[in-house]
Amino acid sequence: MYLSIVVPAYNEEARIAESLKKLVDYFSAQDYAWEVLVADDGSSDATAALTQQHADGERVRLLRLTHKGKGGAVKAGMLAARGRYRMMCDADLAMPVEWIDRFVAAMEQGHDVVIGSRQIAGARRFDEPRSRHLLGRLFNWSVRLVAGSKFQDTQCGFKCFTAGAAEALFPLQRSTGFGFDVEVLYLAAQRGLAVVEIPIDWYHQPNSKVRPMIDAVLMLRDALAIRLNSALGRY
Repeated sequence: MYLSIVVPAYNEEARIAESLKKLVDYFSAQDYAWEVLVADDGSSDATAALTQQHADGERVRLLRLTHKGKGGAVKAGMLAARGRYRMMCDADLAMPVEWIDRFVAAMEQGHDVVIGSRQIAGARRFDEPRSRHLLGRLFNWSVRLVAGSKFQDTQCGFKCFTAGAAEALFPLQRSTGFGFDVEVLYLAAQRGLAVVEIPIDWYHQPNSKVRPMIDAVLMLRDALAIRLNSALGRY
């Protein structure tokens, strides 16, 4: 298997079928082996049933999980994936699927981790409320201060890992919520992995599961926990 796409999903019945169709149509035109793995985070709606309609056990798979949070779903999906490269991909496809090519190209240059960025030069954001953008920048500044992150956008939902990087990092991940990205990138830096941030086009989705104020506080809590866990030798 060349590329695995891990889609964390929680109560995504309104868009999971369309998103899977877009992914399958895109990958069907590629000349490499691929799989799409939906990590269903204990959804209470029809997300799992709709995914199962598309699942064939080989190219499209469903991973049923108890509800823990996005971080828990991504971790389970990354460790169940079979690809040489393993990419997390938000169910809302806020980044057009065609941009996956750029992640693959960057991975082929020898990077261990490639993270999509909505903030660095060349990135473009569409339809994002100004209030959410400002909260995101404030959170990123806080993360850079607390966790020592050098990246401009730790929270973008599109990141790609080599199999080796995924299997080294995700077993150590402790956060099960939205703050898991910061923890995984912190662990990658600790281990000297080659991480690159690439610009993407990103389209704000009005039905996003992110709660800007509440989740920003929870993610900051997770960032503080990273420092504590590191100091206690838990990594």
